[in-house]
Formats: sequence, structure tokens, C-alpha cells
Amino acid sequence: MRVCLLASGSKGNSLFIETGGTKLLIDAGLSAVEILRRLNAIGVDGGEIDAVLISHEHTDHIRGAGVLARKFKVPVLLSYPTYKEAERCFKKTEVVEFESGYAFCYKDISIDPFPITHDACDPVGFVIKSNEGTVGIATDLGIATRLVKDKLQGCKVLILESNHDETMLLNGPYPWHLKQRIKSRHGHLSNNDSAALLEEILHSGLEGVFLAHLSEVNNDPQLAYTAADTLLESQNVCSPRLIVGDQYLASAVLTL
Repeated sequence: MRVCLLASGSKGNSLFIETGGTKLLIDAGLSAVEILRRLNAIGVDGGEIDAVLISHEHTDHIRGAGVLARKFKVPVLLSYPTYKEAERCFKKTEVVEFESGYAFCYKDISIDPFPITHDACDPVGFVIKSNEGTVGIATDLGIATRLVKDKLQGCKVLILESNHDETMLLNGPYPWHLKQRIKSRHGHLSNNDSAALLEEILHSGLEGVFLAHLSEVNNDPQLAYTAADTLLESQNVCSPRLIVGDQYLASAVLTL
């Protein structure tokens, strides 16, 4: 299994997962050209991608999805409400619809899309199971509900949102209404929220944690890393590799 955050932040998000028989993009929020460049940087040809899986319809998650799917003649996997909201982006594209809350199989993997709280029409996180292990993905969510915590139990790799530092957000330049949106149940998890979620789902088989969707304005990579690392250093259950995503560069590749 290989996992890499190709891009992570408010300007565009994309995650690459490779299992024994499947290479999957989860979200494609950069231009197709840039996503292909970053795939190439980690030794993956765009023509090897088997599908593009979409979490929700915001532009920073779908910008390049339709172009990539048409170029390489691969399907876009997304929920019906998300498809209807972003239909203009997926003309002449093979679309495979799923329903939030119901797991389905694609090639050699099982994909379990579960509902999360965000200001999109049908936002989901994912649990992706393969023979090599399970990857749990929870970004773009305002709170970590009991369902989110239950779904992320037992994953070998976690991709968790660590969007903002609460003090930086409060004292930062955003207008108050935008600060309120980010802090709301339908906004984004802070560094402390992310660490609290991680604490509840630690287990002995956890081998990798990616911190994702960091705000350029309201966060600092070192603050996000420190919040998670402090939690990990305080326990003796597991010792996963901790990787912070970047807006402008592909992350380190976690190979298991």
C-alpha cells in the first residue's frame, strides 16, 4: 500500500492511494496538469489511475476531476446529490454513483462513504479497505461525530483534517462571519479538535497519520504537527509516522 497527499489546503486537495491492484485518486482539486505533475513526482503515470473518488462538490476538491476522468477514460465515483450539484463538471464523463452510508466494492477494494458535517450538499468521509490494510479519511468536517469515530476505528492509515489554530483564526484577518463558519459544526476541525479525535481512535495497528487541509492564513504546519505529536508522545499504544500535508508540494509517500 502507498498513500500520498498530493495537495492539501484551501486552494486544492487530492489524495493518492495505491493498493495491490488499484490506484485511486480521492478528490482532484487542482488542475489536471498539476495533479499529473505531482503524480509523476512520486513515480505514478496518470494513465495508471483507475478512478477518481469525490468527497463533496466544492471546487477545491473537484477542479481537475472531470478533465482527468475524460483524458484517461476512468470513472468518477460520487454520490447522486454531489453529482447533481456539480453536473457541469462531469459532462461526457463516466459517472458511478454511490449512496452515503452504504459500502460498495470497486476492483479489489471496499469503499465505505460515511456522512460528515460540512457545508456541502452531501459530504462524506471514506474508509477504504484492501488486503493491505484500511485507510480512513475525514477532512472538511465541523465536528467529529460518534459515527466518524466509529468508522475510523482500526485503520492502518488515517488522513485527518487539521485546518486551523484557534488563536490564529480568532486573531486573523478573516471577517467574523467567515470565522464563525470555520468554527461551526459545518466548518473545519482545528488542530486541537484533530488531536482529540486522534486520541479516541488510537490503536496498536495504526502506522501512519496524515494531517490535511491546513489553512495558509489560520494555521502553521509546525503548530499542527506539534498538536498531534504531543498527543502521540503522551501514549504508548502505537508509534505511527506523522506527515503534514502541503498546498504546493506532494507529501512524503507512506509505503506499508
